[in-house]
Amino acid sequence: MVSRQDLRSLGAGVQLSASASPHQHLALRLTDPPSGASEPPRREEEYKECFSLYDKQQRGKIKATDLLMVMRCLGASPTPGEVQRHLQTHKIDRNGELDFSTFLTIMHMQIKQEDPEKEILLAMLMADKEKKGYIMASELRSKLMKLGEKLTHKEVDDLFREADIEPNGKVKYDEFIHKITIPVQDY
Repeated sequence: MVSRQDLRSLGAGVQLSASASPHQHLALRLTDPPSGASEPPRREEEYKECFSLYDKQQRGKIKATDLLMVMRCLGASPTPGEVQRHLQTHKIDRNGELDFSTFLTIMHMQIKQEDPEKEILLAMLMADKEKKGYIMASELRSKLMKLGEKLTHKEVDDLFREADIEPNGKVKYDEFIHKITIPVQDY
């Protein structure tokens, strides 16, 4: 699995996740950007269902320590530092609790700041010093194997194979971004 840390090493942050289907190994779990102040009804129901699983005492509150896990279960990719900042913004300490309304606000803020396509594009632009519109696969391989959460040679081979990247070829930004940000099928 390629993590946000891997792509942060290239200059951005995003999390790629594996799925059950071999053809969707590279897919990111994308969520539609929220419009306005409220979440679409279907998404809000999904959030409520997951929130209630962590509301062990059925009081309409979850522990602040569970926030990271709940957010990740719903497809967001916050870092522990981002979760801590969300909690501080709402004046909730590490041992505190948050209600569903506060949770919705935090999820809205997190999803709004996560834009995988933009983050990957920025990472690739930073690696492309000459602004050619592509980077060499060998350079991408080197960065993925040496920086951040280091990938193995086999993991990079798998990534390249699934993204149809030739080992000695060029990696064009738009094609690469399209291939790795295909939404995961929700069966």
